[in-house]
Amino acid sequence: MSTEHLALAGALAGGLGLFLLAVGMISQGLRVAAGRQLRRMLACWTGTRLRGVATGALITAVVQSSSAVTVATIGFVNAGILQLSQALGVIFGANVGTTMTGWLVAAVGFQFKLETYALPLIGLGMLLRLTGSNTRRGAFGEALAGFGLFFLGIDILRDAFAGLATSVELPQLVATTPLQLLALVGIGFLMTVLTQSSSAAIAIILTAASGEALALSGAAAMVIGANIGTTSTAVLAVIGATANAKRVAAGHILFNLLTGVIALLILPALLWLLETASSEMGQAAHPAVTLALFHTTFNFLGVLLMWPLAGRLAVFLEARFRTVDEVEGRPRFLDHTVAATPALAVDALVQELLRVVEISRRMARAAISTEQAPGRQIAIDAQTARTLAGAITAFVEKLGRQSLSEEVAQQLPQTLRALRYFQQVVNYAESIAGAQADGAPLLAVKLATRLDDYHAEIAGLLQAADPQQSDFKAESLTQRAATLEEHYQLLKAAFLRAGALGDIEIQGMSDTLEHISRCRRMAQQLNKGISLLTTLRQVSSPAETQTASVDVDADAM
Repeated sequence: MSTEHLALAGALAGGLGLFLLAVGMISQGLRVAAGRQLRRMLACWTGTRLRGVATGALITAVVQSSSAVTVATIGFVNAGILQLSQALGVIFGANVGTTMTGWLVAAVGFQFKLETYALPLIGLGMLLRLTGSNTRRGAFGEALAGFGLFFLGIDILRDAFAGLATSVELPQLVATTPLQLLALVGIGFLMTVLTQSSSAAIAIILTAASGEALALSGAAAMVIGANIGTTSTAVLAVIGATANAKRVAAGHILFNLLTGVIALLILPALLWLLETASSEMGQAAHPAVTLALFHTTFNFLGVLLMWPLAGRLAVFLEARFRTVDEVEGRPRFLDHTVAATPALAVDALVQELLRVVEISRRMARAAISTEQAPGRQIAIDAQTARTLAGAITAFVEKLGRQSLSEEVAQQLPQTLRALRYFQQVVNYAESIAGAQADGAPLLAVKLATRLDDYHAEIAGLLQAADPQQSDFKAESLTQRAATLEEHYQLLKAAFLRAGALGDIEIQGMSDTLEHISRCRRMAQQLNKGISLLTTLRQVSSPAETQTASVDVDADAM
């Protein structure tokens, strides 16, 4: 290899390195400089699908990273702040926002003497970075230096590709056959996968085309491949992730694949149209402008085509990647058919409440278990119970807007009241499990044994608190709760005495008293909820239930 070729290879490698470094600095710097504003924009500006598209495009154009926007969007969907249909709008907009890189290269990279601006930007940016470490000013300086390196990389690659075009023949990069066209799409895809930045890949492609190392049709095919390649980041991000994350990533992949296929099918006609438009604008000598316009156009076409399908796509994705917990959190007995008959609707509500009882009992048993530390399952069960409780509440609200009999009108508030008790059981189980995970205090052997007995008594109550058992009796459960109350008072007195006499540390005594109090309240709320639920079952299906005494505390609501 000649010295000229070595220098050419070094320029290409150096220019690529500057691109990757610059894109990383711009993205990181602007994200830090914006702080929470980007998250607020995503949370507040996505109320409709149109606003979601606009917000996704704007934020991506600003931070130069569709990956950052996608990850933030996934987080909001998981937190319940965004619906999947809103998130799809943000994803569509993020793809439009990535086209800003092409326009930056086309508008600035080939119209000015870049080193005149690049070096001052780097100097000013690093000055701000050094004088404002860990501040927004420093982050903005990092982004500013990144733009300087970005322009410097364009300048180096422009000269390198110009030399490449005159010294090396690259007929394989001219898309004259369908096979060559697909090969170039694959090259563009690999460039994005390897650099993990479609912005860098597209900037390189535009620079190569402007340096006549690529024919316009070949460069356009590589832009399509680079656009599809952005999905690789989403695929890597959702390995082992939640179902919601997988749905958003799947929507991203489907959108990019569809736009890529459409762009390939209309490539000759679209390029002719855009070349004509560029010529009319006096930009015929700048293929980078045509390619930037091409990239923007086919992404806009993708949004227009997907717009009427977005609702159906969301429904389709919601039915995919379901976990056992999500299925458990969906109502099994509540739908519009039973809502039409209020008397049947109350029966259905009781059946769903029984499912909440089972989840809350499972959580309570895990929380007081002394055999193993509470695991991640408690958090999963808590989310499942809250999802199901939300569905029950929404159904009651819908039912309450109908014309109801006096009997049903009295049962609906009782249904919500019972649900409230079970939600408190879930909350107590979470807090007990969280406190145990932080470590239990060291206790005297005698007190530790009594605490184990207390846990065993609660476990017995939880075992008996199953309204679906054939031999279940509400009176028996209430009696167990009374016995537990006596045990609690004796255990509380024992711990207070041990703390006063110095047998255990005061902090340990305080933590343990809080623990046994939470356990007691958890058992009380479960008993009250089941007693009320038993009464509801008796009213709705008297033949299937037994008479139960009801002892509920009005303060629970």
